[in-house]
Amino acid sequence: MIEPSEPATGAVTPAESGTGAPRRRPSRWAVALTALTIVAVADGIFQLWLWTANGDRYFWPRWVWFGWATLIVVVLAVRDAVRAPAGRRRGWVVHRDLFLLVNAVQIGAWALVGHGFFWPAWPLPFMTALLAGHWWMLRRMPPSRERELAERVDVLTRTRRDALDVRAAELERIERDLHDGAQARLVSVAMTLGMTERLVARDPAAAGDLVAEARAGALAALEDLRTVMRGIHPPVLGDRGLVGAVEALAVDLSVATTVTAALPARPPAPLESALYFAVSECLANVVKHSHADRATVTIGYGLGLLTVVVGDNGIGGARLDLGTGLLGVARRLEVFDGTLELRSPPGGPTEVIMELPCEL
Repeated sequence: MIEPSEPATGAVTPAESGTGAPRRRPSRWAVALTALTIVAVADGIFQLWLWTANGDRYFWPRWVWFGWATLIVVVLAVRDAVRAPAGRRRGWVVHRDLFLLVNAVQIGAWALVGHGFFWPAWPLPFMTALLAGHWWMLRRMPPSRERELAERVDVLTRTRRDALDVRAAELERIERDLHDGAQARLVSVAMTLGMTERLVARDPAAAGDLVAEARAGALAALEDLRTVMRGIHPPVLGDRGLVGAVEALAVDLSVATTVTAALPARPPAPLESALYFAVSECLANVVKHSHADRATVTIGYGLGLLTVVVGDNGIGGARLDLGTGLLGVARRLEVFDGTLELRSPPGGPTEVIMELPCEL
């Protein structure tokens, strides 16, 4: 059993010192305010003694006390302003303290002067209205940093929802492709092999034909699976990168397509995948809708932005709100804080400008 160690001789424990934690040193503001208050009280007592010694009927020391009190309130207001966070919050604190200081001085001066008309009532409503207006604007217009964060949260919420929608659509497409393609062919292969099993004893020639048919069906199913895999992540994208994959994509198009690229390094794999499918969708739109005979793809990097521009010399008139292709591309890019800009005047040409922030 381990016994608790005893404190060394002469050591002072927290319990013996009367405190469980080290004492906190007073701030410079507290020291300054304390010193100022001591000087004010001492001077007030001295002025009171002078008034008593002279035997004056008019009690003039109250003005000295009023001056010291005003100075202390000014110091408190300056302390609040310095401690307030920079920006609109500090402006509100300064306005509030000025309102309290000016009204306190006016009411104090009126009270020291004596009886008479309460003239501080004239500026008080106007100053109160200004303070209330300032407070209302502060509540209605949050600080720029908070507004930026709120907008950022809105963007992240929307892009997360869009990303989930895109993911659900992709999963639905993959399921449909597998069901209509590879699954149907594999079911056919299984049925053919079942027929082959029944014929192999009594009609070997017919069984051999069915085996050949089953083999062709299996190869077709394998090709369907490869097609589905290319839709998920094309092998050429992993082997040759974004530029090589886009060049391979352009070779198979019916529209002559020129690919120009200048990248210092390969982008991250998620960005490559997003841009590859974005370019694929844009080029598919060129083939289907633009009536163009020439298209271009330009890939570049600068100022922390990866830029891809897909253009054609077609009829133009494309819009983001017509169809879901380009809108889906924009949603895909928003997940990575990317943007899509469409320039397609009637009569052409058309340009789709995609930008993604990244470090290469």
